[in-house]
Order: sequence, then structure tokens, then C-alpha cells
Amino acid sequence: MTAPSWASVCPGHHESAGRTKNTKVRPGNPYLKGALGLAAFGAVRTKDTYLQARYRRLTARRGPLRALVAVEHSIITAIWHMLSDNVGYQELGGSYFTQRDPERATRRAVNQLNQLGYTVTLNPRETAA
Repeated sequence: MTAPSWASVCPGHHESAGRTKNTKVRPGNPYLKGALGLAAFGAVRTKDTYLQARYRRLTARRGPLRALVAVEHSIITAIWHMLSDNVGYQELGGSYFTQRDPERATRRAVNQLNQLGYTVTLNPRETAA
């Protein structure tokens, strides 16, 4: 059993007739869940961090409360890996998702500008040699 399921911050996942249905998280230790909630709430308010970037990406699709539970899940997973592997926390940074797939970030920005009524043409910037 992994740490998120032990701490009861795994999202419920049920499948019936080929359709997946999301449900509430399981009941668990209220003190641990409360501490994770406060940690997640503080983490999403810090600037230029991976957890804030994750929260912002998820809150657009899932809503703020489900995104907060997802950040709690990320925190407890990171804690579990730090304790089991005896390593320190490595912050990935707020631009992690942009650096991971820059073409996707470019397409998303162009689509947003197109939806606002702008016509966008992209010209690659010449690098200084």
C-alpha cells in the first residue's frame, strides 16, 4: 500500500459499463488530512513552484477543491519518496510543465490568442552566436 492510499488522499475511481466515475476520497485520519490540507493550501500560494503550477493546471479543468486534493496527493507522494529513498526534496520549478513540452505550451498560447480574436504567426527567434 502506498502512502497516498494509506493517508486516504487517493481519488476514488469506479468503473461501470466502461465509464469511469470519480468519487470522493476515502475517510482517513482527520489530523493527517487536515495537516496535508494546510500544507497544500500554503504550497499553492507560493510563487514559481511546481505545486502551484500543478494546482493552476488542474483548477482550470477540475475546480479548486479537487485540484487541492491533487496537490495533497503530490505532497504525500513526495514525502513518501523522500523517506523511503532517503533523499531531499527537489523543487522542479513553476515552469516545469512548459519545459517538459514546449510545443504544447506554444499551441495552447496560440489557441488562446485565436479565441480572443487575434491572428498569430510564429517566427522563431534567431539565436545569438
